[in-house]
Amino acid sequence: MRVVLLALRLMCLAWLWPVTQLNSSTNKRRHKELYIGENTKQKHGGRVDLKLKKVDSTKSMLIKSEQLLRIEDHDFAMRPGFGGSAIPVGIDVQVESIDSISEVNMDFTMTLYLRHYWQDDRPAFPSSSNKSRTFDARLVKIWVPDVFFVHSKRSFIHDTTMENIMLRVYPDGNILYSVRITVTALCSMDFSSFPLDTQNCSLELESYAYAYNENDLCSTGRTGTIPLRTDEIVLSQFFVEDFQPSFGLAFYSSTGWYNRLYINFILRRHIFFFMLQTYFPTMLMVMLSWVSFWIDRRAVPARVSLGITTVLTMSTIITGVSASMPQVSYVKAVDIYLWASFLFVFLSVIEYAAVNYFTTVEEMKKLKSAKIPNYNASQAMAFDGCFHDNEIDLTSFPEVSSTPNTERNTQSRNSNASAPTEGTRLRRKHPLRQNLSFIMSNSYMIDSYSRVIFPLAYLLFNIIYWSMYA
Repeated sequence: MRVVLLALRLMCLAWLWPVTQLNSSTNKRRHKELYIGENTKQKHGGRVDLKLKKVDSTKSMLIKSEQLLRIEDHDFAMRPGFGGSAIPVGIDVQVESIDSISEVNMDFTMTLYLRHYWQDDRPAFPSSSNKSRTFDARLVKIWVPDVFFVHSKRSFIHDTTMENIMLRVYPDGNILYSVRITVTALCSMDFSSFPLDTQNCSLELESYAYAYNENDLCSTGRTGTIPLRTDEIVLSQFFVEDFQPSFGLAFYSSTGWYNRLYINFILRRHIFFFMLQTYFPTMLMVMLSWVSFWIDRRAVPARVSLGITTVLTMSTIITGVSASMPQVSYVKAVDIYLWASFLFVFLSVIEYAAVNYFTTVEEMKKLKSAKIPNYNASQAMAFDGCFHDNEIDLTSFPEVSSTPNTERNTQSRNSNASAPTEGTRLRRKHPLRQNLSFIMSNSYMIDSYSRVIFPLAYLLFNIIYWSMYA
C-alpha cells in the first residue's frame, strides 16, 4: 500500500514540474521588462522611448497612397480641365545612347529618357516646406499624356529591376512624369552619296487621342534643357554632327490635326572604315592589272591569268558591298567607283587581247608578203603571235627564185607607182587611218602607250570622283 502511494506522489510531481518551470520563466521575463522600463523612465525623465519598440511604421500610418493623391475623390481617367481649354504639356527628351543604325533595315535604335511636364490641380496638396512627393510605377494611378512614337517599329519600357517610371507631384499641382524607353524607329536614308553621305534621322512624338483642332492638348518642348550633347554619343560608323528639335502639325484625314515634336539627328558617316575595306583594295586591284603591260606579250599564260584574277577579285568586292546594302533602285557613289575600277581592269584584259590579235595579223601579213610556197601548219604556228618582227628566222624556208613572170609583175607595179599623168585624181590619205595601221603593224607599241594612258586616266577619274563626293 505504501508503495502504491509513493508511486502516485511521484507521478503528481512529474506532472506539476513543467507547469512550475513555465510560471517561473514568465515571472522572470516580467521582472526583466519592469526593470528595463524603470531604468528607461529614470533615464528619460519618466518617459518611455518608442525607438526601443520594434513597431512597423507603415502599419501605423493612417494615410495611404490613394489618400495622398486623392485617387478616390477624382476621376483620373479624364484629362485635367476636361471640356475646357487645352492643357499645355512640356516634353523633354534626353538621349542616353544611340544603340545601332541599320542601313539594310533603314532604322535606328536609341535609349532615351522621356519626361512630361503638366499641371493638374487634383493631386495637389498643402505643404509648408514646398517639398514634392515621388512615386514609382506601382503607385502611378493618375492621368498621364498618351504620347507615342511615330514611325516606331519596336519600343519597350525598361523593367529591371522595376519598371523605370517615376511620378513626382509638387504641392501646387505641377507634375513630372519620367520614363526610360528603348525605341527602334524608321529613318528614311538617301544612299546616293554612300559612303560619303550625311543622313538626317528624326524621332517624332505625338499624342494619340488628343487632337490639336479639338482644343484638348498642346505639346511643347521644355525650354532651358539640353536634350543631347553630341560629344557624348559615340558610334562606330557615324558621329552626330548636329541636333535640331522642332515642332509642327500632322494632319490625318479622319481625325484632324495633331501636335508633333521632331527630334532631328544629323549623322555624318566615317569614311575610314570604307577606305580600308573597299577603296584601297579596289585601287590595288586596278594597279595590279597594269603589271601585265610590263610583261612580254609572248607570255600568254602569265598575262591572261593575271587579268582573270583581277577581274574575279573585283567581282568579289562588288558582291560583298552589295550584300551589306539595301536593294535601292538608284546608283550609289560606291557603285560608281567600283564599276569604273572594274572597267579599268576589264580594259586591261581587252588590251592584251588586242595586242595578241594585232601581233598575229602582223606576222601573217609578213608570211604572205614573203610568198613562201609549200609551208606546213607547224611552221605557220611559229609566227602566230609568238615572235617579234626582228626575231623571225626565214632561213629554214626555201628562197623564192625570180622567174620571168615575177619580173613582169615587178615592172608592172613599178609602172603603176610612177608619177601620175595629167587628169589623174589623187586620193587623200587619212592621218587617223595611217596611225591606226601603223599601230597595227607595230602592236608592241600598244603596251607602251597603255603604261601611260591607263594610270593617267585612272588618276583623272579619282580626282573628279573625290572632288564631287568628298
